[in-house]
Amino acid sequence: MTVENIAGASLWNDLSLPVTARVDALIDAMTIEEKTAQLYGVWVGASDQGGEVAPHQHDMEEAVDLDALLPSGLGQLTRPFGTVPVDPALGALSLARTQMRIAATNRFGIPALAHDECLAGFAAWGATAYPVPLSWGATFDPDTVRRMAAAIGRDMRSVGVHQGLAPVLDVVRDARWGRVEETIGEDPYLVGTIGTAYVQGLESAGVAATLKHFVGYSASRAGRNLAPASMGPRERADVLLPPFEMALREGRARSVMNAYTDTDGMPSAADEELLTGLLRDTWGFDGTVVADYFAIAFLKTLHGIAADWADAAGTALRAGIDVELPNIKTYGAPLTEAVADGRVPEALVDRALRRTLTQKAVIGLLDPDWNPLPAALHGADLNDPAAVRGRIDLDGPENRALARTVAEKAVLLLSNDGILPLGRPRRVALIGPNADEPVAVLGCYSFPQHIGVRHPGTPLGIELPTLRDTLAHEFPDAEITVAPGTGIDDGDLSGIREAARLARESDIALVVLGDRAGLFGRGTSGEGCDVATLALPGVQQRLLDTLLDLETPVVTVLLAGRPYALGRAVEESAAIVQSFFPGEEGARAIAGVLSGRTNPSARLPVSVPRVPGSQPATYLGARLAHVSEVSSSDPTPAFAFGHGLSYTRFDWTDLIIVVEEAPTDGEFVLTFTVRNTGGRSGTEVVQIYLHDPVASVVQPVQRLVGYTRVELQQGEARRLRVVVPADVASFTGRDHRRVVEPGELEVRLAASSVDPRLTARVTLTGAVRHVDHTRRLHATIEQDPVDQA
Repeated sequence: MTVENIAGASLWNDLSLPVTARVDALIDAMTIEEKTAQLYGVWVGASDQGGEVAPHQHDMEEAVDLDALLPSGLGQLTRPFGTVPVDPALGALSLARTQMRIAATNRFGIPALAHDECLAGFAAWGATAYPVPLSWGATFDPDTVRRMAAAIGRDMRSVGVHQGLAPVLDVVRDARWGRVEETIGEDPYLVGTIGTAYVQGLESAGVAATLKHFVGYSASRAGRNLAPASMGPRERADVLLPPFEMALREGRARSVMNAYTDTDGMPSAADEELLTGLLRDTWGFDGTVVADYFAIAFLKTLHGIAADWADAAGTALRAGIDVELPNIKTYGAPLTEAVADGRVPEALVDRALRRTLTQKAVIGLLDPDWNPLPAALHGADLNDPAAVRGRIDLDGPENRALARTVAEKAVLLLSNDGILPLGRPRRVALIGPNADEPVAVLGCYSFPQHIGVRHPGTPLGIELPTLRDTLAHEFPDAEITVAPGTGIDDGDLSGIREAARLARESDIALVVLGDRAGLFGRGTSGEGCDVATLALPGVQQRLLDTLLDLETPVVTVLLAGRPYALGRAVEESAAIVQSFFPGEEGARAIAGVLSGRTNPSARLPVSVPRVPGSQPATYLGARLAHVSEVSSSDPTPAFAFGHGLSYTRFDWTDLIIVVEEAPTDGEFVLTFTVRNTGGRSGTEVVQIYLHDPVASVVQPVQRLVGYTRVELQQGEARRLRVVVPADVASFTGRDHRRVVEPGELEVRLAASSVDPRLTARVTLTGAVRHVDHTRRLHATIEQDPVDQA
């Protein structure tokens, strides 16, 4: 679309020119009102009849008048699909018609950039609900996560969405935090590698990934949402920042979202040293920084560092936030007035504008032949909603198969006395509040739990079999009786006696416990659903203990968003199966593990506590963070980071240290063999931990620096070659520069953080070496088959 009546229009529409020249020409032609209009979004909902979107009225914002707003232009459309239930094809038509109106109304023909949530799949009605990020971490499988993200991105682009607000790269520091389900785990290397794979997949489909929350959100005090963050500069540099470094450097993410929290009195939204000094000047990021929803206004209302909206706008803009989301609040009239009276330099507006317009140009929104109508709607009668409805399927067979693959790789077997796999049980008591609950597999950012709960009577939009349904299919000859026993968090004890009776009359009791995902107290897990302890919600532990008192074997199954202390069940349950909101195919995946159809291969991305009050505690702690003789509080977990069982056995043998001594800019090399010595095929997850016994500043006892999945047939072996660069031993030193120090190290080849199978003692030599964000980030692992002769 070319605007002929504007001087220079041919320049910004001229595809033969560099993007920088096109963007500069556009900026030169704009008024201040037109400039700031590109720096904010409007929260909208698509029409279920295919008409234009309608502004969403949020209780934190005033009503928006699109007729008054659009002549100046519009930067973003906020969550057109993630606001109300709408058929995907009609939503795509609604978005396309709105985009045509936006482009036709402003002088330059610039459409908006549309963004939406995609934390566990595209958060749209009828879209595939994949496992939550904590389950991605449990897979220890970046390749599968990359494929999943690419599928999510293709679905988003198919309906006209350009930007996805994921992944969450916050490292778990306190499992009481409600948003643990949205994270990938408690280790920065695991979070970085899995998160980077997600970014690569989403970006490969043409959707701009948004890294969040930059930085420190998960370090909030007592695990409370939006509380001040307690972290020193080394914790920030060595634990919380590395996933962002990796996802920007290797994933090429095009957007970053600030964290809500303040660190030592400095809100992230106002932190110029963080958002400009580190992110841009040091790391070289050239994409857009978008505000977490309402974060700029929070500088006035919550943080108290801005006197008015103009002050908040100037502070955020100066720090480096380019786009205000979700609605216009501070970057509209308050900002234009502040520029007019000299309080905010127009150069800061131009800086943010250049980044946002560059992103639009790269996406193709400034191209002369831009067309917002999705390919799936070409040839349809766009004036007949019935002819449009159903033309776009966001939950097709390929998606469901992929969702099942991720879920199967994410289901954890934590303990097993030999009762699993079940074989052919005759009488099964299926007990617990999540035994027959369809949405028990979904996280808080899935569409049914995030949006659908506000629209009672609307169909879920996707098939959600319960565990009862899938077990009946998995064990067709079994007699399955069902009793909830109690609710998730209602404290109701009245059903426990009936549950115990059914268990007493059965050969096995499957007790299905855990969480209900929700927002701001509507659930037991999710954003704003923080807890004081890691005891099971409600009276679920009472139900579990009652069943453990019986002679009937108990298999404990968790469908949850965080790890919970399980009390007596750790020792007394015949088996424990853990799943972190495994998505729409999750019930089938769990049933497959219980029956043995699937051999579990997942590993814990977070530690499972032994006692409810052990937080904050993760495996990634210094010596003083672990059990000691001078404290009666023992943070030792019931099941440690990296733990997970299989239905087969693996032997690790024949360690050879090929390179035992290396300079501080060198690398160690070692080889060893992993063999499947059990009775069936399976997958071992080889984890590489580094232990630094003496350093100039306190270090974690060990930390993950590499991992790989080794898939082996019965009796098969692989020879693994591990290369450990000296760079992965780096840490933030006394002068706050990252260093590699000479000295002895241990490379632990482990099945979990507490199960080292082989240990290589190696030595770094030479001088102390300083490294930066260009350092090598990975220990690499190659696999070669072993001759079976």
